[in-house]
Amino acid sequence: MTDKKDIYANLTQLGGDTKLPNSPEEAVLEKVPNPQEGVQYCVRFTAPEFTSLCPMTGQPDFAHLVIDYVPSDWLVESKSLKLFLGSFRNHGAFHEDCTVSIGRRLVELLDPEWLRIGGYWYPRGGIPIDVFWQTGEAPKSVWIPSQDVPTYRGRG
Repeated sequence: MTDKKDIYANLTQLGGDTKLPNSPEEAVLEKVPNPQEGVQYCVRFTAPEFTSLCPMTGQPDFAHLVIDYVPSDWLVESKSLKLFLGSFRNHGAFHEDCTVSIGRRLVELLDPEWLRIGGYWYPRGGIPIDVFWQTGEAPKSVWIPSQDVPTYRGRG
């Protein structure tokens, strides 16, 4: 097993005052060695108040994001993930681009066994848009819970 002190040695954002990055490109995602390396398990992050900007109007867009992954050698450090997701607040992109870009950036950083992201976007122009992306088949031996985010129903 890895010494826990060594796991956190290279982190630059955890435990200190870190400002929200101005853009996803400026955001620094950090990773730590998986202390349960060799064990298959699922990690879930839920961001129910994700925001970005419409690239055409500059108006805010809101989503509920659910990120599931089966780690290999690395875990994403959660404060860096929070700051990365927060950096989209001033970023103009369509729902599809935001959702898939987040998933791809995490895969690039972590090289996980498997990752999926569900972006459940609130209505824009009266139409909610849900975006789903994953790297392939989930490992059969890992319990992957359903995301269970209901589709938008308004007041109905």
